[in-house]
Amino acid sequence: MTALELFQEHRPMLFGIAYRMLGSAADAEDVVQDAWLRWHGVDADSVAEPRAYLARTVTNLSINKLRSAAARREAYVGPWLPEPLVEAAGAADADGGVERAEDVSLAMLVVLETLSPLERAVFVLREVFGFSHREIAEATDRSEAAVRQVATRARDHVRARRPRYDAPAALRRRLTDDFLAACAGGDLNQVLALLAPDVTAWSDGGGKVRAALRPVHGADKVARWILGVMATSIPDFGAHRVDVNGRPGLLITSGGVPDTVCCAEFAEDGTVTALHLVRNPHKLRRAQPPL
Repeated sequence: MTALELFQEHRPMLFGIAYRMLGSAADAEDVVQDAWLRWHGVDADSVAEPRAYLARTVTNLSINKLRSAAARREAYVGPWLPEPLVEAAGAADADGGVERAEDVSLAMLVVLETLSPLERAVFVLREVFGFSHREIAEATDRSEAAVRQVATRARDHVRARRPRYDAPAALRRRLTDDFLAACAGGDLNQVLALLAPDVTAWSDGGGKVRAALRPVHGADKVARWILGVMATSIPDFGAHRVDVNGRPGLLITSGGVPDTVCCAEFAEDGTVTALHLVRNPHKLRRAQPPL
């Protein structure tokens, strides 16, 4: 197998690592490209474990990119949300999408954002891609004992903050449709009936479009905010059912141009417990309405 063939074989994993660490498809692609340039410069035949070698390269490039992005994240206007991966509805069910056997939901990526770069790297390599503690120690230049400690701390942190209930895909799709219909109808009481009392909405406009500068808490405030945005800031409103990071979601368009990507989390009673709305145009450049 040639060096190019080896790299292409592992490319989905490499993108998966970088995207989970960076929360940006564009940045992940840049990291994968840099990894290819480095891989192209070595004698592939001399590398005993190409998968581990390439994962180590992407991990370290991602950690460096995270550290350089830290100041920009601190100066970001309003909540920062990951760049969504948007596909036609049902695409994830049909072919599994990009590394979707593991959790890459927006909610999960938001949780990963609360970890340190090292914790994020250890968690992704261990919990998502199944690397051994020894391999991760070599990738991060830490002792195996230190990696085990970081892995335990990161796993506990994620477990405490990830959504408590993961609705099955079919139910999630139906509930998402119900929520879309209620919002499109503009009926405040109908929207309120679908929201959990303690629902929280995060909206990312990046200072470029209208978005709440802080998370919005509570059913009444969230309902009024959503209906207010739809009524006043999205002319020629259009709604499309899509898959967002492998889960049912919504792509809202304005005059046919992507305006908002919305993904919801649900309680066991079917009410919405969390909403993530990505409105920053720079994060929607890859999102296209279904044909």
